[in-house]
Parts: sequence; C-alpha cells; structure tokens
Amino acid sequence: MAGGKISPRQKMINLMYLVFIALIAMQMDKKVLSSFGFMKEKVEDANNASSANINHILESLEIKANDQPDKFAELNNKAKEIHGLSDNLFNYIKNLKDSILATTNPEDLENYESMSSPDRVDAIFFSGEGNTPEGDEFVGNINNYKTRILEILGSGANADLVTNINKRFDTSDEPALDENSPSIPWIRSRYEGMPMITTLANITQIQGDVKNTEAEIYTNLLGGQLESEVSFTNYEGIVALNKTAYFAGERVKGKVVLGRYDNTLIPKEVILNGRDLTSKVEEGQVIIDIPAGNIGSNKIKGTITFMEDGVEVPVGFESSYSVISEPNEAIISADKMNVVYRGLDNPISVSVPGVGDNNVNASVISAHNLTKISKGKYVLNPGAGDELKINVTAKLSSGKTINTPKTFRIKDIPAAAGTVRGDFGVVPMPKSSLSNTPIGAALPDFVFDLQLVVQGFTVKVPGQLAVKCTGTKLSAKAKKALSKARRGDVITIFDIKAIEKTKGTRIKKVLPVSISITN
Repeated sequence: MAGGKISPRQKMINLMYLVFIALIAMQMDKKVLSSFGFMKEKVEDANNASSANINHILESLEIKANDQPDKFAELNNKAKEIHGLSDNLFNYIKNLKDSILATTNPEDLENYESMSSPDRVDAIFFSGEGNTPEGDEFVGNINNYKTRILEILGSGANADLVTNINKRFDTSDEPALDENSPSIPWIRSRYEGMPMITTLANITQIQGDVKNTEAEIYTNLLGGQLESEVSFTNYEGIVALNKTAYFAGERVKGKVVLGRYDNTLIPKEVILNGRDLTSKVEEGQVIIDIPAGNIGSNKIKGTITFMEDGVEVPVGFESSYSVISEPNEAIISADKMNVVYRGLDNPISVSVPGVGDNNVNASVISAHNLTKISKGKYVLNPGAGDELKINVTAKLSSGKTINTPKTFRIKDIPAAAGTVRGDFGVVPMPKSSLSNTPIGAALPDFVFDLQLVVQGFTVKVPGQLAVKCTGTKLSAKAKKALSKARRGDVITIFDIKAIEKTKGTRIKKVLPVSISITN
C-alpha cells in the first residue's frame, strides 16, 4: 500500500485481532488473577520485614566497625557497597511498578481481576520484534546487579552462594523448541503477553530475590567473622519457600533460617505451626516439608529456641503463601476466528494456566494436520469434513494428567469478488484502459489477508459472443470484441478462476465484476 498507509480492510483486521486478544484475556480465571495479586502483597510484606532485618544487621555492623575497625572496617565497607547496589535495583523495580500502574485508576489498584491485559507491560518492554530502551534497561540492570555483586564477593566466595545468585538473576535466553527454531529472549518468555498483575507479581519477586540475596550474603560474611559478636536477639527468623503459590494437594517445601545462621547451630527446639521440627534441622537450617493446606492464604509461624550464654533465647518467625486451584481444563483458541478454514494455515494457541509448555500436548486425528511452531503456538490445516476436534493433554505438577477436547467448525474459503484496478462491482472505465488492465480477485473483509492469483476468466461484450481468456488480461479475441463496445455498454467479467497464492488452494467461487464503458 502506497505511502505506508493502512487500508480500511487492514484496519478492520487489526481491530478484530485486538478484540480477539481481549476475549482470550477474559477467559483467564479471575481467581487466578487475584491469587497473583495476593502473592504480590505477601512478597511485599516479606520484603518490608527483610528490609528491617537488613537495616538492623548493618547498624550492628557499623557499631562493630567503629569499636573494632581492624576487624570489621573492611567487612562493613563491603556490606555498604552491596547494600547500595541492592537498594538501587530494588528502587528501580519500585519505580518500574509505578510506571506500569501509571494508567491504572487509583480505585482499581487493589482490583487484581481488572489487571488481565498485557498491553501496558508490552508497550513498556517491547517494540516490534525487539525491546524498547526500557526493556533493555530492565534486563541490563538485573545483569549488572548480578555481575557487580559477584565481583564484590570475589573468587573466594561461597560456592552455594554464587550458585544461588546466578540462578536468581539468570536472564539467559530460553532454549529453542527444536534445532530449527531460534531461542526465546528471557524478557519475552517471562513477560510478553502476560497479564499485568502477573508481571507485577514476578518483578516484585525479583525485589524479594534482591532482599534474600542481600540477607544471604550478610549471613555468609558475618558467619565467618562474627561468630558470636552480634547477639541473636537482634535477628528474625526467615522463611524461604521454594515458591510462593501452590496447587491444592502439593507439598510446601523450603527452609526456615535465622537472619544470621551458621552451619554449627543446633536449636534446642523448633516449633512450626504447632509441630515440633527439631529433628528437621540440617546445617543450621530447618527443612520444611508440610501439606500445602486449603486454597487461599496460609501462614507459616513458629519459634526457634537456642542457647546463648546458657540462656534460652526464642526467635519468632512468620510468613505467608497462597494456594491456588489446579486447572481442570486447557485454554484452546483459534487466533483468527471461532472457525478454521480448509486450505489455509490456521494459527492456534494452546496453554494451561500454571503448567509449563513442555508438559502440554495438543493433537488431532490423522485426517487433519496440527503442527507446533513455537511455545504454545500451532498451525492447523483441516482436512475433509465439517468439523474437527483438538485434544489437549497436560501433566500437572502433582503428577495428575488432564485431557481437554474442543470441537471447531471447518469452513471453505468464502466467495471472492472479481476486481478491476482493485475495485469490484460496477467499475466505470474507458474501453482503451480495459484492454490492458489485469483482472484480479479479492476477499474483502476476510479475517485472513490472502493474495489471490487469477488463472482465467470469461468476458461478455453486449452484442458479442462470450470469450474465454487465460491469465489475467484480455486475449486478442476478447480485445476485438471489446473494440465494438459503445459508450454506456456494460462489460461483464465472469467465471473467474483463482487460487490462493501461498498454498495454491483453489477458490471455489469468484463473483463477477462489471465495467461500464465511459468512452
């Protein structure tokens, strides 16, 4: 299209696609959206508690550095540098969340069910096939934080600590689905097309990773140099779960540690939710392995009691997590319409909330062809018949397998319209122009943007015999008949034969086009 302008038909197609995306978003279980919101709140609460604990550690270390500079000054300076880097990334993400919510009505900030659209996040992070400057900045800040932290810790850092940091802030591309497919950038895999509340929960978890990393570093450093220098009474118990949301029936796994722990610490008693877990202590850490509990918010609360200078010192801990329902069916959607078309590549999206793509499989009977092209994306080529059924199987984290069938109607490509100079119906034109003008065919207002190739047609001039033509232009015989046409005569182009250019699918019916001779 000349000048880069979008035709009315293309504008309509784009609008229909946006409406379709909105319909898909509406399919997401509102309870799932709320669960992500509750997760975000709980992580934010945990971050606030961690911040207070970290500040107390730094204050204690500052005092020790002033009292014993030879022993603690270098450690204090290193802790300050780590704290500065951590605060920078934490506050950057806070500002990013404010930016994402900038267009949200203040009255809807806690209405998580309304945050299903991915548009705001996609606009901030992505531009076409690449990232926006903001998207590159987001990834760059995470990578820079990881690099600088590891540089500060140096080559002698604890191996487990280094592994945790690399894992928490890994932004490596997702591997390709097959050797012929490109890898998927980390930012697109995690955030593209995701509901706003999902992104807010995920980046809030990055803030939690920053706090956990900072606390773990201080624990590691202090464990070596402050064996008994800082009182345990200045610390809080920390609950570190493997994840913050679980399906019903899953087991909650993680660790409970002190804000400063050492591998030799053996508590006198550990009580968690009324249960005695003293026997579950491994290398100064209480290993959690309990049933997930009921759907909704659940608490982990208890005390660790240890001996200090012959006195029992209890340290309390408390945290929360959310349990969400297991999905019982897959989401299957045709990316163009609620029907699929014979002879075309029909895009199909398949996903199951809470289940990774590697555990989801879609299939059809052998009469049809369903091909996976990328994560959650398929191309469907229907065969014979009036309908087909797609069956989706998914393996849940609990080991349970769900099966979801869905039936789609099959339609042929609709009737096309013959065109002259891109116009259809009755087209006014001088007969001299018609002689050299190609005959075309188009599918106005069709959901697929198809290119049709005319292979032949028949032309009828009033008072003359109809003439069959091959290709797109009038034959010599047809031009001779046209030469006898007079002003006001209507020339009819009918019996137009056309195919779809890409796959060669024959168009069953092409409507005639008429030319009104102007001179």
